[in-house]
Order: sequence, then C-alpha cells, then structure tokens
Amino acid sequence: MTQHGNTPCPVGSLLIVDDSGVQRMHAVDLCRQFGVPLIYEAATGSEALELLGLLALSPDLLIVDLEMPGMDGVELIQQLHQRQIHIPLVVASVRELSLIHSVELMARNLGLPVLGGLQKPLTLPPLQAMLQRFGELARCQGAAAPAPANPAVSICREELASAIARGELGVHYQPKVDMRTGIVRGVEALARWHRHGTGFVRPDLFVALAEEENLIHELTLSVMGQALAQAAEWNARGLKLSMAINLSQRLLDRPTLVDEVSALVQQRGLKADQVVLEITESTLADRLGTALGALARLRLKGFGLSIDDYGTGFSSMQQLARIPFTELKIDRSFVHGAHQRSNLRVILQSALELARQLGLVTVAEGVETLEDWRLLQQGGCNVGQGYLIAKPMPASEMLQWIKRHQPRLRELRHESTGAGPSPELPPENPALQ
Repeated sequence: MTQHGNTPCPVGSLLIVDDSGVQRMHAVDLCRQFGVPLIYEAATGSEALELLGLLALSPDLLIVDLEMPGMDGVELIQQLHQRQIHIPLVVASVRELSLIHSVELMARNLGLPVLGGLQKPLTLPPLQAMLQRFGELARCQGAAAPAPANPAVSICREELASAIARGELGVHYQPKVDMRTGIVRGVEALARWHRHGTGFVRPDLFVALAEEENLIHELTLSVMGQALAQAAEWNARGLKLSMAINLSQRLLDRPTLVDEVSALVQQRGLKADQVVLEITESTLADRLGTALGALARLRLKGFGLSIDDYGTGFSSMQQLARIPFTELKIDRSFVHGAHQRSNLRVILQSALELARQLGLVTVAEGVETLEDWRLLQQGGCNVGQGYLIAKPMPASEMLQWIKRHQPRLRELRHESTGAGPSPELPPENPALQ
C-alpha cells in the first residue's frame, strides 16, 4: 500500500530509532498503514548512526525515541548535528510534553529540521499529521529557493560591497494578511543574494557580514530603495500595501539616517505611514541613548515602528515602555505549535493582551498550520505571516499569488465578525477583494 485513503504518502523512507522492540513494531505498523514504502529500524543511537553511515541514500525522516540505554535520543540528535546529518526529525517519548518540546527546541537551535514531537504510545492520527507535515515542509523548501543556499559559502567584504554596488542583491516579499479575513494587508521586504556560480547566499550570513564590515548602511539603503520603488509601482496599479523593512540597530546612531529614509520615501511619492520599520528588540539595549532620538524622529514623521522578534530578548517590557512602537511582532518560536503547547499559548495570549492594552497592531510570524492560525484568531491577533499563507517571493510573482490566494479567503476567515481591527491597522484594500 502506498497511500492512506486518497492521500498519497509524502514520505518515501524513514528510520525508527527505539530500544523497545514492541514500540518499534507498533511504529512500523502505523507507518505502513499510512503507506510508507521503506522503513528502517535501529535499537540504539549508535546503531542508527552506523546504519546512516552505510546507507547509500539517506531516509527521508527519522523518528527518534528519547529514552534509550547507552546513547539516548538527545545524544543522538547532538551527534547528527556534529556529523552534519540534516534529516528531518520527529521526537518521540513517553515523558511529559514539556521535555519533548525542550528537545525539539534544542534540535532546531542546532540547525536540524524538526517536524515536531509525539507522546508514546504512538497513534495514527498524530503520526499521520506529522508525516503530512513532512510533505508540506518539502514543498515549501522546494518553492522557497530555486537553488539551495550554501551554508558553507565563504564571502568577504570586497565581494559583498561589490555585489551591493552592482545591484546584485535583490528583494523578495512575504505577504502579511488580516487575521479576520485573510485579505492581504502588506508585505515584508527581505534581502536575497543569488551569487553567480554558487547559488543563494543565506541572508543571516551576508547581513551579519554587512554589520561587521560597516556595509549595513549601503545594504539597507539598497533594499529600502528597491522596496519603496516596488511599493510605488503597486500603488500605481491600485494595490496599496504596507511595506515592512528591517532596520539594523547599528544605523540608529547615524546622524543622517532619518533624513535619508525620509528622502527615499519622498522620491517615490509615498507617504511615511505606508512604511513600517522593524527593529529587533534584543539589539536596542546597547544603543538606547542614540536610538531613542532616531526612533522618535521617525515616528514624528509618520513611519510605523515595529518591535521585531518580540519575546526573544530580556528587555521586552522596557523597550515597549521607552520607545513609541506602533506594532508588536511576535517571534515564530512562540507561534509555531502553540495550539499543542499550553506554555506557548499562555505566553502568546499574554503578548496579544499586552499589545491590545497598549493599542499596538499585533503581527504573528512563522504561522505554518491552520490550527495555530485559528488560535491566533481567537486571541485577537491582527496580522499573520508565515508559510501557511505564502513564502517570500519576487515582486513579479506577487499579483499571480494574490489571484491564487483569493479562493482561500473563505477557509481563513474568522467565524465571528463582531470584533473590528485595531485603529492602527490599514483599511481593507478594495483592489484585493
């Protein structure tokens, strides 16, 4: 059997690592019911590593038990990282969910792809959902990058400076949609670099290099210039979207920053209130003295200010009290899987309530499942962003994506129509209806 019901199985092969023969047999039976054609088994972490070393073609997926004699599941995951074996993982255990989720977080922080965690004994519906998630992950990764980014790529200051000067760095746009209706409200501009001969360079690599080598000013102005030109082009076609642009904290003590940003907006015939500048909250503390002046001036000129990755730093409350933010952007680590984890739900709801009390627009990033989307709707979140909605894409794909997105509005729409949007939220765009 190659499918469960009418749904084709997205997993071609997997490896189950569990010291209990009974539990392995049970997991194998469930995977076969779902239609996985090739299933490997290992009784210990060491046996799993040995098997992975012998296989000519790695399995699509690993299901790893945590409690095993000798090398336990945590140690196995650490060994996978050290050996640069990046196979998607499912973490399984009879232990409490908080422990399972802690191991998930550890693996993600090590850079390993993690589909989620399951409590044992395994049952078919949760396992089936996890295997389907593998198919969604594969589709998203395939669509998100026509050529894979090379994590080991080496770049120097001169090469990056030359690429910025030549306009080699482009911009992709990730849609941000109204949580009540699913209608597109805006986009986030994200820098992308396709280097000739080596493929895509990861943004975290070249942005970090730009900050270290004092190129972040040139990089930011390049991205901002392209994004604002695109916003003006969309405006001319009747598509008015808010444009969110990341602003490095290293620029906040630059005396000319406010005038430069204002000039770029004016050159494109835009208004400042169409632009939201995102500032990562954990980076503000060291430069607060100079940052406050720049951020206050930007707010006076009408720009929106978003506290990005909210909750990942240690001074979130202080920053909200000190800085005139208009938007609170909740980090994906508090969004993804929140429908399954009570501790995440508590943190998420407290952030949404805090923002509501302060009159801030709330944006949830990293929304990947409909269950998390519904939870955010129930909590009163204003805007959603993530792979459930769309991957970042070139501007040339945006209008076609909007047409494809229209049939999904009924599915995404909130059942209740009683609550209105925050006063700061842009009105619905007639061009998108």
